[in-house]
Amino acid sequence: MEKVPATVTWGLLAAWAVHDAEELATMARWTRTARPRLERRYPAVPWERFEMSQKQVNVALGLMAGVMAGASALGARSGGRSPVFQTVLAAFGVHGAVHLAQAAVWRGYTPGVLTAPVVVIPFSVWAWRRLKAAGVPTRTGPTALASVAAFPLVAGAVQALARTLATPRRRRPKRPA
Repeated sequence: MEKVPATVTWGLLAAWAVHDAEELATMARWTRTARPRLERRYPAVPWERFEMSQKQVNVALGLMAGVMAGASALGARSGGRSPVFQTVLAAFGVHGAVHLAQAAVWRGYTPGVLTAPVVVIPFSVWAWRRLKAAGVPTRTGPTALASVAAFPLVAGAVQALARTLATPRRRRPKRPA
């Protein structure tokens, strides 16, 4: 059994950073400019809830950086055996495929689609191969599928928290004494 290199565990954080740099540069503007077309195509969806300010994008990516750094650290500490690391690695790869599907449905550019096929998916496949080559037991079957399926809940929570943190609070007028 060989040692899992840091390029596998910390590489997850690095690959995520490259991918999210694209999202950082494009997401706020894209959600604003795509909204009219989305509203025409899918009028029942409350698209105003999905529009993101640059501040919200910044906060969301910062929060997700914490998730990715934590998962990478757990992976490094456990030699890639951490269930959290493996779940996040699998979700990252699936996330790349979701970007491709979104762009296909949209029939055009969506944030993240440029780096999904050249960074996200290749890194994920390579990292899994390295884990297997090192003899690391990987989670498979229903348990692994359930944990990856739960990952959108983490992403949703990050987005909700980012919206809360990025939205200015309304100040209440002081009551006279």
